[in-house]
Amino acid sequence: MKILAIESSALVASCAIVEDDLLKAEFTINNKLTHSETLLPMLESMMQISGIALSDIDAIAVSAGPGSFTGLRIGAATAKGLALALNLPLIRVSTLQAMAYSLSLVCDDVICPVMDARRSQVYSAAYRFGAVVLPEEARDIHEFLKSLSEGFPEEEDRSFLFLGDGVPVHSETIVSGLPGDVLFAPAGLNRQRASDAALLGAVLYTRWLLKNGLSAAEVKSIGADGISCFDDTVMNSDDFAPEYLRKSQAERELEDGTLEDAGKHSLKKMQSGIVRTPRDGQA
Repeated sequence: MKILAIESSALVASCAIVEDDLLKAEFTINNKLTHSETLLPMLESMMQISGIALSDIDAIAVSAGPGSFTGLRIGAATAKGLALALNLPLIRVSTLQAMAYSLSLVCDDVICPVMDARRSQVYSAAYRFGAVVLPEEARDIHEFLKSLSEGFPEEEDRSFLFLGDGVPVHSETIVSGLPGDVLFAPAGLNRQRASDAALLGAVLYTRWLLKNGLSAAEVKSIGADGISCFDDTVMNSDDFAPEYLRKSQAERELEDGTLEDAGKHSLKKMQSGIVRTPRDGQA
């Protein structure tokens, strides 16, 4: 069974293919190029070099969030387009759970993925032995650390392993705000990777297949449009949407009344010729 995974929830752009329990290919870039520039060329290059055709893929796992609104939308659009064209199911994978997944298999620390959400907030969760200790939430970093501190008895030996782009932003606060040992994941393990999304996606897809008495070959033969037992983890392309955990900046500005002022400012710039409007047919 081959799972293609796409990760674009933050600055990292990544794609990977896992066959059963073997990582066959992975392409990861962590720079300031937009995902709209990198993701499709990365996919094409990975497929070509690996010698694996899109027709060989059984299902597509996509990092569903939380994370960057733009990044998640690009990843979702790419995954949905491929799933629709190939008539394959999509596997919804939590970004935070995928970040923690591989580490949770090899250590007994409390795994704490934290993604910078700005305004002193982090997208965060905590896992131990693969189980959820604290659920996913956009929360203040101090609130997260307090919940971690209160989540374990005083007599228990506690060790916390942090990873994600929230670490360099809040590292001093993390170290001073927690009792016990605080560890930080090394390079190669401290950011999102599509291979983690693929491995977790394979586990989730296998569970769904077993639950419904199906095989990957049967689903592929029938096609996603012929399956009626999808759920909120495995689904067709039409039913997938990213999980943002909080409202977008535009929605927040609309609620607090600042969006109108921004709109007026943009209109003035447009009228003065500073901002060009797209021609018909361009967007």
